[in-house]
Amino acid sequence: MSTQAHETGFQPPRHGPFKAGPRTPAERRTPLVGMDRGELTAFVEQLGEPKFRAKQLYHWIHHRGATDFDQMTTLAKGLRARLPEVASLDRPMVKDKQVSHDGTIKWLLRLADLQEVEAVFIPEEDRGTLCISSQVGCTLTCRFCHTGTQRLVRNLSAGEMLGQIMLARDELNEWPTPKDGRRLTNIVLMGMGEPLYNYDAVAKMIRQAMDGDGLGFSRRRITLSTSGVVPMMQPCGEELGVNLAVSLHAVDDATRDYLVPLNKKYPLDQLMAACRAYPGLNNARRITFEYVMIDGVNDSPAEARQLVRLLDGIPAKVNLIPFNPWPGTEFECSSPEAIERFSDILYAANLSAPVRTPRGQDIMAACGQLRSESQRQKKSVRDAAAPAAAEPAG
Repeated sequence: MSTQAHETGFQPPRHGPFKAGPRTPAERRTPLVGMDRGELTAFVEQLGEPKFRAKQLYHWIHHRGATDFDQMTTLAKGLRARLPEVASLDRPMVKDKQVSHDGTIKWLLRLADLQEVEAVFIPEEDRGTLCISSQVGCTLTCRFCHTGTQRLVRNLSAGEMLGQIMLARDELNEWPTPKDGRRLTNIVLMGMGEPLYNYDAVAKMIRQAMDGDGLGFSRRRITLSTSGVVPMMQPCGEELGVNLAVSLHAVDDATRDYLVPLNKKYPLDQLMAACRAYPGLNNARRITFEYVMIDGVNDSPAEARQLVRLLDGIPAKVNLIPFNPWPGTEFECSSPEAIERFSDILYAANLSAPVRTPRGQDIMAACGQLRSESQRQKKSVRDAAAPAAAEPAG
């Protein structure tokens, strides 16, 4: 059983086109984006090809960003002609693209089953950060987050998450994978969804993103953000070693129960213990605690002092995030004076506490604003689609 099913009792529907009836030839093709080296090797062997073809395919897909098999000039012509019949290199389709006045880019992406997610690229002077989604909708219902108003539809596959990175590379014209001068330097799993409730696919995606022969992102350039799925934090640190960000947002259980309902399952004492035990934690590799500043809810000087006590002994950085409004929200952003006062208290206690400058607010691309119109299909539709989704390719 998947981690998510174990934690929530929810079993996500099969990935695949949600429609009844026989699949078309295009739908029977095997998606290669998201396959690891072992899976690609098994795939080429099923085609009767030698193992070294898998290495060539991996290079063209992950290092050169090929979107057409005809581009793969090191493959035999016969294989290049055959591959489009049995396999695909599809990225998510861009349904909508918006560019903010500050240069932030937001893509609304349509997946193969017509579900939609959002991804955001945030350019800065010294880096370019891509915020990707790990679920359609979200398992959680955090009250301050627009994504939380959209219930979970399904998990994304490793290929669908890698596809978001590859599409951004397409748009930024960064193929082959550049060694220096990249515009896209950092990946953050802070988009739609709770990554640790889709751990297996997220871990598979991250391992491929870190592959030096492929996308080539350092683990220090990848950050996974969680609302506090305590049992999965230790495996994340041990197996992936990426940066950890924790969506904290409150310093007492009563307030956090209200803002982040997951806290009722994993309260602050358990969450802080998991943070202190996070593998590889030291002063050079700190946990980032995200704290959205909400007027009259969590922004008092007393709460700032309590936050200092809560983080005592944890190598930590606090990102103070001015609340980003969205239609129908019950909250308002803390005043600049309240945010500055809160930050000053943390700095006085030797905690780094920068105030995050909102990016992409004018296109609803800022923290907590992402949402799509995808909805869960009825069970009868999913059940009808399941046999088709289970058919082998080829």
